[in-house]
Amino acid sequence: MSTMPKIKFINENQTIEVAAGANLRLEALKAGIDVYRFRHKILNCHGHGTCGTCRVLIKKGMENTSPTGGWEKFRLGVSMVSLGFENEMRLSCKTQVNGDIEVETQPPLNMSGEKFW
Repeated sequence: MSTMPKIKFINENQTIEVAAGANLRLEALKAGIDVYRFRHKILNCHGHGTCGTCRVLIKKGMENTSPTGGWEKFRLGVSMVSLGFENEMRLSCKTQVNGDIEVETQPPLNMSGEKFW
């Protein structure tokens, strides 16, 4: 008998069980957990991976998530939000949960990477 993966949301002090292969963004939203730093009706891509606003840090269990795809790497790189968090940051809409993970929602910006203009 296989056990269902658990997602522990650190900031919210909440743990949920999900089916293997579940989408991290959808499961968080179903549980009432907001993965967005800000939500805007026009700027939000609604889970297509183009806006980058649903980013999270996988603090434990990165090996239990789907591999980071090319588009996701590109999106995080272009926005430079992953600076300092390159090994932990994921877009929740592009992350499948295959085992237990611990997630930090709405991660802070790295101060050294915040202003490049």
